[in-house]
Amino acid sequence: MRNTIVLCMIAIVLMVGITDRAYGIDTAHDAAARASIERGVEFLRSTQNEDGSWTPQPGPAVTAMVVTVMIDSGLVTPDDPQVEKALKYILANVREDGGIHSGILANYNTAICLSTLDLVRDRPGMQETIKRAQDFLRGLQWDGQVDAQGNAVDETHPFFGGAGYGQHGRPDMSNTQIMLQGLYDSGLDCKDPAFIRAITFISRCQGIKSNAEFAGLIELDGGFIYSTSINKDLIGVPESKANPDLMDEAKVGQPVSGLRTYGSMTYAGFKSYLYAQLDRDDPRVTEALNWITHHYTLDANPGLPEPIRFHGLYYYYMTFARALDAFGQTTIQTHDGAQHDWANDLVDALSSRQRDDGSWVNEADRWMEGDPNLVTCYALLALEAAVE
Repeated sequence: MRNTIVLCMIAIVLMVGITDRAYGIDTAHDAAARASIERGVEFLRSTQNEDGSWTPQPGPAVTAMVVTVMIDSGLVTPDDPQVEKALKYILANVREDGGIHSGILANYNTAICLSTLDLVRDRPGMQETIKRAQDFLRGLQWDGQVDAQGNAVDETHPFFGGAGYGQHGRPDMSNTQIMLQGLYDSGLDCKDPAFIRAITFISRCQGIKSNAEFAGLIELDGGFIYSTSINKDLIGVPESKANPDLMDEAKVGQPVSGLRTYGSMTYAGFKSYLYAQLDRDDPRVTEALNWITHHYTLDANPGLPEPIRFHGLYYYYMTFARALDAFGQTTIQTHDGAQHDWANDLVDALSSRQRDDGSWVNEADRWMEGDPNLVTCYALLALEAAVE
């Protein structure tokens, strides 16, 4: 497993007692997960484009995810012809400044590609490519730049420490956790300033009393919202994708309070805290875990209102699995005292949703979850975390 070579992972193991995830899944569920993974990999083998890519519209990120799930499955070797072709496509997007993208979504693409390239880091020149990509991500992170209003982004600024798509002129939780995933996977020390800065931004998206800037605006339940700002013009006006009904009010300057926290961002924040090696008794960690124990479900993306509860469902599954894999406990005790083996539950949820051709797709087609290549990657990343 890649993360066992990361230096900060050693410290986390000693600190929190992370266990071998192989013991958290029973034999029947392990077999079911591996069967689903095999079918999913075979589906992806059938959808590669002639140029080596999968779903190239947003850039090389989806191609990189496919390579990751293939190699991590153990069913495909790094020298497989399809992998070689995909890596050639990914590396064709490496830029002089170290970024890995096709001209859009620089943080998103570079971070996801970085996780993938770490799997083949022993190839000639790859370690230098990885280092330059790490440095590129650090350079994108909000720290010292000037916002659209002409204000320097220092530690007091709502943007500080975050990363974004580049489309809205502000950082968000999703891009920030994706950035940390890439840096973590590629072996960056978890005490690096990039992690420390990111945790500042992530903490400001959490509904806890110590988050004085936005206390009273976010539900104070320990969960996370999407961003500290709606866009480059509405800086410091926080946004939750679980409150689309409040967006218009926020944009015209009306008071916005009670922004809902929700599952995909809460697990992303919780995972990021673990990667950054926060103490288990840190209030930010304990409050996030408290949210998880009160909203444990695999039926929907928890916290989203009924009409949109399936939005981002497979992204949720991926962050759920990665976060709880990093947490290290095989069971979650919910607020009602029940014990849930999260890996077995996840296998049940994903096995029942897999299509006959081996793919997954979300009928609630938001955030690209109508694309079977992307969604199949999300599902496989989740299953691979469950069976590690």
